[in-house]
Amino acid sequence: SLAAESLVHSYSKSFSGFAAKLTKAETEKLSGHEGVVSVFPSQLRQLHTTRSWDFIGFPQTVARATVESDVIIGMLDTGIWPESQSFNASGYGPPPQKWKGTCQSSSNFTCNNKIIGARFYHAGQDLNDTEGHGTHTASTAAGNIVTHASLLGLAAGTARGGVPSARIAVYKICWTLGCSDVDILAAFDDAISDGVDIISLSVGGAPTDYFQDAIAIGAFHSMKNSILTSNSAGNSGPAAGTVSNVSPWSLSVAASTIDRKFATGVKLGNGRTYVGGSINTYEASRMYGLIYGGDALNRTSGSDSRSCGAGSLDRDLVRGKMVHCDGVSRGDEQARVGAVASTMSLPPDTPLDAAFSFLLPVSVLTNADSAQILEYINSTSDPTGLIFKTRAIIDNSSPHVIDFSSRGPNPITTDILKPDLTAPGVDILAAWSEATTVTGQDGDTRTVPFNIISGTSMSCPHASAAAAYVKSFHPTWSPAAIKSALMTTVTLMFTAARQLSVEDNSDAEFAYGSGQIDPIKAVNPGLVYDAGEIDYVRMLCGQGYNATQLRLVTGDSSASCSEATNGTAVWDLNYPSFALSSESGKPGGTVKRVFRRTVTNVGKGHSKYKAKVMSSKELKIKVNPKVLRFKELGETMSFRVTVKAKLKQSGIVSGVLVWSDGSHKVRSPVVAHTLQ
Repeated sequence: SLAAESLVHSYSKSFSGFAAKLTKAETEKLSGHEGVVSVFPSQLRQLHTTRSWDFIGFPQTVARATVESDVIIGMLDTGIWPESQSFNASGYGPPPQKWKGTCQSSSNFTCNNKIIGARFYHAGQDLNDTEGHGTHTASTAAGNIVTHASLLGLAAGTARGGVPSARIAVYKICWTLGCSDVDILAAFDDAISDGVDIISLSVGGAPTDYFQDAIAIGAFHSMKNSILTSNSAGNSGPAAGTVSNVSPWSLSVAASTIDRKFATGVKLGNGRTYVGGSINTYEASRMYGLIYGGDALNRTSGSDSRSCGAGSLDRDLVRGKMVHCDGVSRGDEQARVGAVASTMSLPPDTPLDAAFSFLLPVSVLTNADSAQILEYINSTSDPTGLIFKTRAIIDNSSPHVIDFSSRGPNPITTDILKPDLTAPGVDILAAWSEATTVTGQDGDTRTVPFNIISGTSMSCPHASAAAAYVKSFHPTWSPAAIKSALMTTVTLMFTAARQLSVEDNSDAEFAYGSGQIDPIKAVNPGLVYDAGEIDYVRMLCGQGYNATQLRLVTGDSSASCSEATNGTAVWDLNYPSFALSSESGKPGGTVKRVFRRTVTNVGKGHSKYKAKVMSSKELKIKVNPKVLRFKELGETMSFRVTVKAKLKQSGIVSGVLVWSDGSHKVRSPVVAHTLQ
């Protein structure tokens, strides 16, 4: 039997399992027991870290469902700062009757009719957000409308969540060192039982097999209970195959830009100016002496000072000066030795994308501009410079997926496209915890009610709010139907006139999935690709899971695998996108697949949808039948899509299938790629 002192947590509300401290021998013994689906180590997951709603065409005046205040979003994150005006409960009635959760007692934390529930999962800690991350994501999803919001004057305007009337339930799973699988599963177990409608989780790790992945397991059980889980896709881009949270029953969200970006100017003593990227809230007062990090070596450190690494700079040479560094860092070393400001150089061919805050005035410059600054330093005996306060500028190239956003292809199920879609995740202003500072670094004294940060952590709550918005109009829709509505009504990230791609979106669907969310259109998608537990079970059969595992995990005694479903179900999963892959080393070769899909009419009773295909020349797409005639709402019709692709050595070829009745356009990406 399991010793009481070994037991860490028991999961019993929504699924069966436990967390325990085990030796290697005990783990192996337990794995062999009948009834044990899997035993896997608890990993530490990491956080994936205003104008964005207006940018995607979702204004403050948008039509709202009268039951929006009955929608509950479960935020699994770092906690929340309840004192923020974004969570003021004025005007809210009591929690919805369906709510069964609790507000876990804490000496300095209280819930209200906006934050209706809160739990934490780490002994000796409390619910206050000492990181800021959870406050930011919660307010992005469901924060109140707050006027005159800004970060010390930057990005001034009205801050609001996507569903500002919705309620928030907080599950604090993340602490200084990360977010434990033990706590993640406990939070899923509680959130499902408590009665949340949407789960928002801006956390992830390296992609792993679905039933060794705590987030995938939790999301599967939330799906079984009619709760969609919205996940961040990860911040490990732009390398291929880095996307995380790829289970087909959850929504995977990439991060893209909005039409506002932040520029931080640099002026040199020779009169030349350069524009870099950062969030610099400090006002420039005068010109300072300028020194290159490579000329300020701390000779006792034994390290290279060109990149201004820890311990590398000589305090006597740098104190009171502006220092130029090769490479981008947090700025700790520059602050340690008394630098007043720092310019930092990006690697060659790296774009100026997201802007970040630093402990001291910083401007991050392109490699080419940095070379000119270094040339100036070497040209005079008394180089000087200053860094201006950041200003907001218009970015006409938006939207495009940010460099750091993790890319496909899906590393677990290669023939399911991930990420699913993209949402604003760059330079997002939202509420911030006043239990921390702008950067959270030692020496930072700037306590602020709002902050500007970037990450798929920021795009995820945009999608969570969009899902909650759809749910408020269609409370009986399944997670798959809501997800389909979001995916098939996106704003396209390409144009046919430019060969289905643009330079800033060169990774195409591996970067942005179906496209950028459009919550208003998602409320009325026309058709949806619906799916339920049994559909995912059949897909998992095709991935090699056996009947015993499936029955124990799902609790469904009828779940089974057979030769008929093995190896083919992945293409027949009723997914709103189409993907096929082939092994590498076959450039110029072809691959052919047949996909079977069923759509449900949620638009007009009597309607006729015609199929239209747009694709690159390497992709042939045939649809049968080409016309779907519906007589009533809720009616389903099936069709087949045959895709024949001439594959490249690497990368993808893509196209789009659109079903249209004249007023609705139900779009699905079609992607073929070579496995590397």
